Amino acid sequence: MLSVLALILSLSGGTSPSTAMSTDVDVELILAVDMSGSMDLDEARIQRAGYVEALRHRDFLDAVESGQLGKIAIGYFEWAGTVNESSVVAWQVISTAADADAFAKLIEARPVGTRRGTSISNAITYGTALIDSNAFNGIRRVIDVSGDGPNNIGPPVIPARETAIARGITINGLAILIRPSVSTGPLDQYYAECVIGGPGSFVLPVHEPEDFSIAIRQKLVLEVSGLQPPPSVRLADALPASDCLIGEKLRPGFLDRVYPELDK
Repeated sequence: MLSVLALILSLSGGTSPSTAMSTDVDVELILAVDMSGSMDLDEARIQRAGYVEALRHRDFLDAVESGQLGKIAIGYFEWAGTVNESSVVAWQVISTAADADAFAKLIEARPVGTRRGTSISNAITYGTALIDSNAFNGIRRVIDVSGDGPNNIGPPVIPARETAIARGITINGLAILIRPSVSTGPLDQYYAECVIGGPGSFVLPVHEPEDFSIAIRQKLVLEVSGLQPPPSVRLADALPASDCLIGEKLRPGFLDRVYPELDK
C-alpha cells in the first residue's frame, strides 16, 4: 500500500491537500479495475480497451460537459489480491475531449498483466484513501469497481464497503460474468448485496467479451451524469441471499483461520 504521504502527493501533484485549495468538480471518480489471474490476457486487454474507448466516446464527453461545473476529477488503478501500485494513474481533471484523450493515453500505454488473488476489500480501501487524500471537492464521490469473482483474500468486503459509504463515497460495480462460477453463485447478485453501496449505487453485468466496451461506457456515463440504469426486476425469494464470505470460504484452510481452536 502507498503511504499516506505518497497517496497525497500522487493525487495532488506534489502538494498536500491541507496546504492547497481544493478544486471543485462535479464528480471525484476512481476506476478500480480487476486484473486478477482468473481473467486471461485476452479478456484483460479487451477490458483495458473498453475503458480507453469509453473515455474517448462522445457520450462520456457529453456527460462531463453537461454537469453543473462541466468538469470531473478521475483516477485509475488495477488490483488483484493486492493493488498494483505501479498501475496508478494519478488524478486528472477532465473537462474537454483533449483532457479525456490524454488520460486514456496514460491507461493505454500501460503493460497488460494479471496477478493472483481477488481482494475487492483492498481495492475499496485503496480507492477510499485515494479519494480522501486528493485535492478535489466533488459534488459526488464514486469508486467504480470491476471484478470477475468474489472477495477471496485480504479483509472481508463488508467493513471496507461500510467505511467507504460512511465517508460519503458511492461504490458501483461492473460484474464480469464471462466465465461464471457455479460454486460462488451469481456474481452480479453478490456485487449488489455485498459490494456496491451509497446513494444511487448500481451494478452492471458483462456476459460476453464484446459487451465490455458498451457496459463500461454506459457505467461511466451514468456515474458522471448522476443518473441510474433502469431498475431490474427479480422475484422475491427467487434466489437465496448472497454469502458475502463465499470467496473466503472456498479457499483452503478457511476454518483454520477463522476458528484456529479447532486445530488444537
